[in-house]
Amino acid sequence: MAKFVREFFPPDVSAAFVAKTTWGALQTFAVAAIGTLLAAAFGAALALPAAGRFGLAPRLVARLVLNFLRSVPELVWAALMVIAAGLGPFAGTLALALHTTGVLGRLYCESLENAPSAPERALRDAGGGVVASFAYATLPLVSAQGIAYALYRLEMNIRMAAVLGFVGAGGLGQLLYFHLSIFQQAQAATLLIAMFVLVFAVDSLSAFVRGRLLPAHG
Repeated sequence: MAKFVREFFPPDVSAAFVAKTTWGALQTFAVAAIGTLLAAAFGAALALPAAGRFGLAPRLVARLVLNFLRSVPELVWAALMVIAAGLGPFAGTLALALHTTGVLGRLYCESLENAPSAPERALRDAGGGVVASFAYATLPLVSAQGIAYALYRLEMNIRMAAVLGFVGAGGLGQLLYFHLSIFQQAQAATLLIAMFVLVFAVDSLSAFVRGRLLPAHG
C-alpha cells in the first residue's frame, strides 16, 4: 500500500496535462450544472400536478413519475443513457437530469403543499385569476427555498458527475478511470486534486448563496 501511495507523487503538472484536466473539470461542471438546471425546470413542472393543483388523477400520475425517477440511482441511469446516447457528457447530463428531477420535484411539491394558502385564496376572492394568484401569492413564498434546493442538489451533482465518468459519462471521472486503468498514478493524482478543487469551490459558492438567500426571504 505504501508503494502504491508513493506512485501518486509528484502529480503530473505538465502544461499539456493540466490543460486536459481543466477541460475535464469544465465538462464535469457543465454536466452537473445543465443536469441540475433541466431537473429544476422539469421538477417544478411536475410539482404542480403532484401538489394537487390539477386534480386527483394528475396528482397520482405525477407522484408516480417522481417516485420512479428518484428511485433509480444515478449510476443506473448513466449506464442506461450511455447505451441510449453513447459515451460522453451528454449521457451523464441526462442521467443527472432524470434522477434529480425526481428529487427536486418531490421537494418542490412539499414546499407547495406546506405554503400558506391564505394569500392565494385572498387574491382569488378579490377577483384574481388562477395563474396570477399563484404567481403573486404562493410563488414568492416558495421560490427562495426552491432555489436553495437546486443549489444544494448542484453540490451533490458535481460529486456525482465525477463518479458517472467511470461508466463512460465523460469529465474528470472518465479521465481518472482511464489513467488508473493503465497505472498512470501521477496523472490520476492531478485529476483527484482537480476534483477536490472543483467540489470545494462549488460547495463554498453554493453555501454562500444559500446563506444569503434564505435569511433574506425569512
